[in-house]
Amino acid sequence: MERKKIVYVTRRERFNAAHKLWNPEWDEEKNKDVFGKCANPNWHGHNYELFVTVKGVPSEDTGYCMDLKDLSDVLNKKVVDVFDHKNVNLDVECMKGKLTSTENMVVAIWDLIENSIRALGCELHKVELKETENNGASYYGE
Repeated sequence: MERKKIVYVTRRERFNAAHKLWNPEWDEEKNKDVFGKCANPNWHGHNYELFVTVKGVPSEDTGYCMDLKDLSDVLNKKVVDVFDHKNVNLDVECMKGKLTSTENMVVAIWDLIENSIRALGCELHKVELKETENNGASYYGE
């Protein structure tokens, strides 16, 4: 009996957003010491790149484990429409009360999309959010 082969598929989407790293428990000096330019009182922005990897067994009928158009639709509705051209600290409901680090954002994005991915017949494997070409965070649901 042939074993079913699991395939990992990744989709990239982009969005732009502003945020400020600021711990309200700390004074201004400590925030500036810890977060540097990211604690700018007038915010700062990034051109984020989001990479979402799902896994599943390719369909006998299509060869897909997930139609990438369906994945793109989920990401645009659940993430891009929520974050794009927003102030993450003020405008994004799932980030209220959280420090808006890339690490916290990537976990929040996982939570926003996990059920939709499952409903489409795949399992969410990894969410990666690149803040700059040099910095990013990945989350595997752990």
